[in-house]
Amino acid sequence: MAKQFILKTDWPLAQTDKGTLRGYFYDGVFRFLGIKYADAGRFEQPHETASWEGIKDALDYGLNCPGTEGPKMRQPRGEVRTPHRYWPEGEHCQFLNVWTNTLDPNAKKAVMVWLHGGGYSGGSDIEIQYYDGDNLARNEDIVVVSLNHRLNVLGFLDVSDYGPQYENSVNAGMADIVEALKWVKRNIAAFGGDPDNITIFGQSGGGGKVSALEQIPAAAGLFQKAIVMSGSIPDDDGLVYTTAPGKMIAEAIMDELGDPDHDFNTLLTAPEMVLEIATGRALNNLKKQGYAIGWGPQKNGWYEGYVAYNGVSEHSKNIPTIFGTELCEFGFLPYADLNAIPEEDRPAIIKEKFGEENGQKLIELYEKAYPGVNILNVLALDVMFRPTTKDMIRRRVKECTAPVYNYIMTLEFPMDGGKRAWHCADIPFAFGNALETPICNIEGGVTEHVQEQFCKAFTNFAKTGDPNHDKLPEWKPCTEEELATMIFDTDADLRVNFDDELLAFYDSIAPKFRMQFPPRENDPKRWLY
Repeated sequence: MAKQFILKTDWPLAQTDKGTLRGYFYDGVFRFLGIKYADAGRFEQPHETASWEGIKDALDYGLNCPGTEGPKMRQPRGEVRTPHRYWPEGEHCQFLNVWTNTLDPNAKKAVMVWLHGGGYSGGSDIEIQYYDGDNLARNEDIVVVSLNHRLNVLGFLDVSDYGPQYENSVNAGMADIVEALKWVKRNIAAFGGDPDNITIFGQSGGGGKVSALEQIPAAAGLFQKAIVMSGSIPDDDGLVYTTAPGKMIAEAIMDELGDPDHDFNTLLTAPEMVLEIATGRALNNLKKQGYAIGWGPQKNGWYEGYVAYNGVSEHSKNIPTIFGTELCEFGFLPYADLNAIPEEDRPAIIKEKFGEENGQKLIELYEKAYPGVNILNVLALDVMFRPTTKDMIRRRVKECTAPVYNYIMTLEFPMDGGKRAWHCADIPFAFGNALETPICNIEGGVTEHVQEQFCKAFTNFAKTGDPNHDKLPEWKPCTEEELATMIFDTDADLRVNFDDELLAFYDSIAPKFRMQFPPRENDPKRWLY
């Protein structure tokens, strides 16, 4: 049966503070795409856009921020687990999208603002296919917003040495997000949303951005709740940690741009794609010299720094927050089918890596923490996000008045005999898009059941600040003594302090995990096009 599509010259319209927008209506949902929420000069702070006369179309997604490898022509990989899509790129990428089931300005529906992953260097608001907000708007009565912002060199290069207008250039990408939230606060009522009931949520780098916003006083009052999915990223993590001064990085980029005299105007005028490729080459060279280079927010007078190291920002102490991770995250194992390996052979594989005594204890602790899960998954134990997530929770519980909730997804997916939840596996369930994501389709009604438990927890939290609902066991908030974790599997189960011993023992016998991106050999050809 055909789905209803409506697009007229004068409908649907939404009146914003800058002018009138025209979107379209499809299958019960109004879509307004590619709305410009801010403008900014290179490395400068964003500002509101100008007003316009007449009706402006909001029918197409906006530009994505360019990546540091130049135009996105990388070899596709991992598409079964995380199906991607790409879109035209441009430096002036401050665009957002809105999905809603009503344009009644008095509807006051809960709003969820999505911040995409990709660290602070890549990704976009449409990069992964299951980022679409249709099902949340249609089935869960949520107004959904997603947005693009400046990344990598465009959003996080410290060029404060070159003028006062660049004082906060190292946080320009985060300043874009703050400006987007200001736009949402001013305008979301026109799309049926409640400007005083806004939840920010994001995964991976997007989760890191959510955590960072809780530490940015300029974002005070712009959101009321937060969800951090696999996004506890300390300021000293290899993803964002930088030892080279901003000026050194800037001059290294100028060298690659063919300007040994280091005229700052070279950075300001280089075509954006050329700047990105020059940056990638410069960073490789600096890494070879022993410098750590990462993109991300840096503590200054505007951003108060990673919460577990710096304490909770005053404005976020009353913001309810959910923190979550995956069982395996980035732990992809070198076995085609873990479950095909006979049970009696599995302990030997673990003991070969950790030794007889340590391996046996690790097995016992893993079975205690995750009963019924193939013990070989201990080789993919998440030591990137789970420990730092627990650190963030404990700090917030100690200092905040608002509740803090925690979850882990451990669900097994029907790939290669069974793969447990990996980095990004929970996103389709959060958006209500699991059935549209092939790998998430598990027979016997499992997908529908898990999605109902997971998605409604998120949307109830967005509406009320409490994730509990009648299809879920009681989800208690964490306390200083009890870190309560909702395990999302074929059925959800709440457990308390369940993996403390496991993580502590693993930490004592295994090398510390640190996200590292080693330098690559630069192509001898300076420009790729």
